Amino acid sequence: MFNKNIKLILACAIIAFAVYQFTESNIGNGIFLLLLSTIFILFYFKNELIILSFLQLRKQNMEGAKKYLDKIKNPESALIKKQQGYYNYLNGILVSQTNLGQAEKYFKKAIELGLSMDQDLALAKLQLAGIAASKRRKIEAEKLLSEAKKLDKHNMLKDQINMLKQQLKRI
Repeated sequence: MFNKNIKLILACAIIAFAVYQFTESNIGNGIFLLLLSTIFILFYFKNELIILSFLQLRKQNMEGAKKYLDKIKNPESALIKKQQGYYNYLNGILVSQTNLGQAEKYFKKAIELGLSMDQDLALAKLQLAGIAASKRRKIEAEKLLSEAKKLDKHNMLKDQINMLKQQLKRI
């Protein structure tokens, strides 16, 4: 909703006013304002629209997830680097149903920008391996599949990896 810089400015202004409240012996107001500033600091690191988009995706409401992602007009200025990675990751998941070429671009950019969790990175590489396999690029698909297998430490993607390996044998 707010630009990342505006969030930091608001947090700093609220903290400064909290310090003023402490100097005026209004301890309760100061504590409340410090707690209020943590909301802006949290939303600096975790964008609220991406969180809402993940929640919609969890409910399998693709249109709702796309609606929240479309509210982010300029991801380069509104999001920090990791959030840009998740923005591209979510767009790749949503677009992969209809346009594999565009989904491939989104997933590559998400991997380049970085994702926080290994499971997300493994899923992005698995999706890229599936796209490469569908485009008959077997060597690239095998490489991405082995990287995804290394990143999948909890074996949550084991079945999908094995299924894609079986498909690669037929190519």
